[in-house]
Amino acid sequence: MKLPHIKGFDQDALNKYFKNTGLLMFGRVGSMAIKMVVSILVANYLLTYNNGILSTSTGYVFLFASIAGLGLDSFIVKELHQFPDQRDRILGTSFFLKLIAGLFCIPAIFVAWKLFPLSDVPYYFIFILSFIGLFQSLTVVDSYFQSEVKSKYIMQVQIVGNLISAATKIMLIQLSAPLLYFVYATVFDILLLSIGYWLMYQRKGRSIFNWSYDKALARKLLSLSWPLIISGLMVSIYMRIDAIMLKELLPNGANEAGAYATVVMFSEALNFVPVAIVTSLFPAILNARRDDPARYQKRLQNLFDLMVWLSLAFAIFITFASPIIYKLFRPEFASAAPVLAVHVWGSLFVFLGVASGQFLIAEGFNKLTFVRTGVGAIVNIILNFILIPLMGMMGTAIATVIAYFTATFIILFIPKTQKQGLMMLKSLFLVTLFQKITKR
Repeated sequence: MKLPHIKGFDQDALNKYFKNTGLLMFGRVGSMAIKMVVSILVANYLLTYNNGILSTSTGYVFLFASIAGLGLDSFIVKELHQFPDQRDRILGTSFFLKLIAGLFCIPAIFVAWKLFPLSDVPYYFIFILSFIGLFQSLTVVDSYFQSEVKSKYIMQVQIVGNLISAATKIMLIQLSAPLLYFVYATVFDILLLSIGYWLMYQRKGRSIFNWSYDKALARKLLSLSWPLIISGLMVSIYMRIDAIMLKELLPNGANEAGAYATVVMFSEALNFVPVAIVTSLFPAILNARRDDPARYQKRLQNLFDLMVWLSLAFAIFITFASPIIYKLFRPEFASAAPVLAVHVWGSLFVFLGVASGQFLIAEGFNKLTFVRTGVGAIVNIILNFILIPLMGMMGTAIATVIAYFTATFIILFIPKTQKQGLMMLKSLFLVTLFQKITKR
């Protein structure tokens, strides 16, 4: 099966993309569909208040997820590509680093809670969820399968894990289980994936008991990944802080946060798509950068165009479909429909941001990745303080869209990246699309 022709990219590159990532995309789409159906059932069971308590508790802990991950995943894949014979050393060192970081997160979250507790949320919810960072350390196996281009194994783990997770939550609903059990179920989801990756790794004739730790490699990985740790933390803040602020700033904040959680679920449903596409197409773009600067700029522009077309189609569809989507929920969630119609437009800037992030890495502007997310986080927090008391959920959506726009287009104000910022603007306002149409 061949992909449709996209101008500026050769057909072989696109077919290679489909072959190498099609299964992984299928797995993620399947996982997303399962999660969305179950999330709707859980939201309708918990109703807005309990759903808000659960979502903000999870969001609070996930602020620390980037610390536990250490930003290592892309570097693990790179190391495995370069030194496949050092697999056990690379995976063992990465696992140990993530394990230590996950353990560190448990007391770090406790200290954060003492300084900034959430109202109406018992600490034992947070304590249970704080083990997520520890349990996700075994996901280094995911990086191994990526480096081997064996996406089908990742897909199998994700699909099976999400089916078991879905069955567990449906069983809890049938048993009329209290909210605490859904907190445990959230942690179980992460543990389940980690166990799945480990079993798949063992099944393929490998053993985690052969892994080893190398201090020199650990220093190398940490020296490379620290900007991504900061960037990941900033991303977590400006993607998670809105629901937490919504809950804390309004008298009925838990109900608002519960409804808003459903908005985020639908609005960010396809955020994995630009990552998969850019990861696959960017090697061809990098080759052009090395061999033909003019072709490099052309391919980069075409990539920005593709990101806009995909995200624009998604945003338009969700905008018109939002009233229909919320017929799947209990009536008390209905106020979230217009909020979703606004929030989804942030996907344009998320898609463009992913593409431009790869450009920054290719050009050696790594530090700008956490500068832009830091600015986005600050803008989001300031606007939330202003807009939430005035507009509630809608204020949060507006703040999020503006923050995404700011984080993406901050490169317009930096001389060495200004040209690429203008290229993204041309794509965003469909200038290049009209140019291509008029040339025909």
